[in-house]
Amino acid sequence: MRSALVALVAAIALPGCAGTRSPAPPASAGVAAERARPAIDVPRTASQGALVIGRVAPGTRVEFAGRELGVAPDGRFVFGVARDAQGRLPLQLTSAGGTQDSLEITVTPRAWPIERIDGVPPATVTPPPAIAARIAAEQARVTDARRRDDPREDFLARFVWPVQGRISGRFGNQRVYNGSAGAPHSGMDIAAARGTPVHAPAAGVITFADPDLYLTGGTVLLDHGRGVSSNFLHLSRIDVRVGDRVEQGQVIGAVGATGRATGPHLHWGMNWFDVRIDPLLVLETPPR
Repeated sequence: MRSALVALVAAIALPGCAGTRSPAPPASAGVAAERARPAIDVPRTASQGALVIGRVAPGTRVEFAGRELGVAPDGRFVFGVARDAQGRLPLQLTSAGGTQDSLEITVTPRAWPIERIDGVPPATVTPPPAIAARIAAEQARVTDARRRDDPREDFLARFVWPVQGRISGRFGNQRVYNGSAGAPHSGMDIAAARGTPVHAPAAGVITFADPDLYLTGGTVLLDHGRGVSSNFLHLSRIDVRVGDRVEQGQVIGAVGATGRATGPHLHWGMNWFDVRIDPLLVLETPPR
């Protein structure tokens, strides 16, 4: 299914009919086409939880939510829309010549299901101090790994499923335990048998790998460039190390139920720096 969340400029050459040779266009036609190409190509709407890719004229400075974005030599840039973002998101553009412009992207809201569960043991909802301190320290390490901002564009490839299976948990859904709201689900759970190989959905560099975090068990972060990263949780086995370059489809580990998990499954989450995005929306984007 095609998605309107990602807008990119594409130059498509149509081949001539079979058995016929199409005459080459004059050089002036190529120049005219280049001049006609829009200097700014940014979607005007984006869903909550979306990864948004746009293009501006090379050399343009782009700011979003107080952050200067990395802009590739061809003018492409990327940012994420938070689950709870609302209204209009401003983009500030400054051309290489100093001309300033501003755009607004309207956020498309989504319905987030809420499940209420009572009778949960209090220690599960509010961990004791020692466990809470361990969780905080581990999450700080993960957060630090997500600050990486490499000028790579592995996220431009069409993402593939890391494992095949039923979606058993969706991004953004929320549970209320004993009347206390838990954090919204940060990714997509895919039901699969323990030991099922987990494949890289897109190429990137491993920035975090730990087999024993309290909440998430075997945990791997795969950086796709420009702040876009995937995380794979509850792994029973990790086959990569920090610093490894992996290609799309490469096995990075195996499905498990480590950490706080009720059964074997893969939790696949995605981030743009500290903004959580929906992997399912990324899977639905067209080839680029």
